[in-house]
Amino acid sequence: MKKPSASKCRYPSARARSLILLFIVIGLPILCIHSVFAEDSHIVAQQKKYSIGCAPTPPDALGPFYKPKAPLRESVGKGYELSGAVMSTKDCAPIPQAYIELWMAGPKGDYKDDYRATVIPNAAGEYTFESHLPPSYFSRPPHIHMRVSAKGFKTLTTQHYPASGSKKGRLDLVLIPE
Repeated sequence: MKKPSASKCRYPSARARSLILLFIVIGLPILCIHSVFAEDSHIVAQQKKYSIGCAPTPPDALGPFYKPKAPLRESVGKGYELSGAVMSTKDCAPIPQAYIELWMAGPKGDYKDDYRATVIPNAAGEYTFESHLPPSYFSRPPHIHMRVSAKGFKTLTTQHYPASGSKKGRLDLVLIPE
């Protein structure tokens, strides 16, 4: 009597694995860039729709390390100061009760709760955040992630990229009304 054969499991060849890896390394970033361009075209359409006085802040990737409910604080370190204002695209009016969630890599390139904060702008819509200079890691330039929400406005997810060697930066966060 003949034994039943076990099903054969074939693994992709070395060439197929290389092609898969190539797609992951090259193809996925291209898809992400296309998504950002789609977001940018949406912003242009919004500008035309509302006869906007202030151009909205361009969105950027949320990234894999976002966690809600960051502690309320204006500092997670020393050496780099980020400031700006939160405003409406409609009339450039300040949005004082916005929530600005920030998160970034620590000096060693790791994401921990120690490097997360929520900042609320003052009555003029101005905010200040202090941290260490964000490090670069893998192929990413130094950056600070930001998620801005306010009642009556679309939530904005963006990133701030400090200028090389700078100890201060400014990023105005301009939100689109809902």
